[in-house]
Amino acid sequence: MILDIDIADLKKITALVHTKYGYDFRDYAMSSFKRRMLRILELQGLTVETLFRKINDQPGFMTEFLDEVTVYTTELFRDPGFWRLLRQEIIPAIQLNNKTFRILHAGCSSGEEVISMTILLKELGIHDQVSIIATDIDTVILEKAKAAAYPIKNMELNEKNYIRFEGKAALKNYYKEENGKAVFNRDLFTNVSYRKYDLVTGEVFNKFDLILCRNVMIYFNQTLQNEVLKKFHASLFKYGYLAIGTKESVVWCDYANRFIVVNQEEKVYKKIKD
Repeated sequence: MILDIDIADLKKITALVHTKYGYDFRDYAMSSFKRRMLRILELQGLTVETLFRKINDQPGFMTEFLDEVTVYTTELFRDPGFWRLLRQEIIPAIQLNNKTFRILHAGCSSGEEVISMTILLKELGIHDQVSIIATDIDTVILEKAKAAAYPIKNMELNEKNYIRFEGKAALKNYYKEENGKAVFNRDLFTNVSYRKYDLVTGEVFNKFDLILCRNVMIYFNQTLQNEVLKKFHASLFKYGYLAIGTKESVVWCDYANRFIVVNQEEKVYKKIKD
């Protein structure tokens, strides 16, 4: 059976999910959202009509729905050049004005980026001077992030990234192997708070010195990207930093002139105007 789903059905689904459960996918990039819906139809053996009924009649199904819609591919020290830039330039620049500072990981997914940051801070010797908030819309994926236990087979790629990052030790120093999983040391997370948070509908957070939201906005349409960027602007201290994905941009957004480009290749920006 060849599955397909048209734009009218996608809009019907996003409207129902928003009205009934408060999750707002109406301004997600429809091409990406369509791929996720087709995958749900295939995995669950559903038609568009039965998917709609399941969303409407089975609130428990929303856990699976969110899991499928919001899971993004991630790795430890993904894009090692970005992490070297943080270590060599961005964090030292923040430290010039602040001995202690705050970091937001928005859309943290299964938590690999958070672990990368805590290891970086450990190796800089400033782990206890930084507080980290890690957020995601999906409570299931947040629990995975909190557990910080990943298939041991994933560690080969993660170790290669760490070597390219030019870390001080070996990645295996930071985890123990248990039942086929790499379980990361709990002392990495003493400064981390995990919170359920919807980038679309959530209130503006308290101020941060650095916000990372990498490879998340690529799934949003331009209207939603603009709204999220305004929220990040309001959540940053003046002269705070924003890091987005390498395929993302802020240049066309309403608030673009309130940032300057710090590093074009790694897509790091600095807030210069309130």
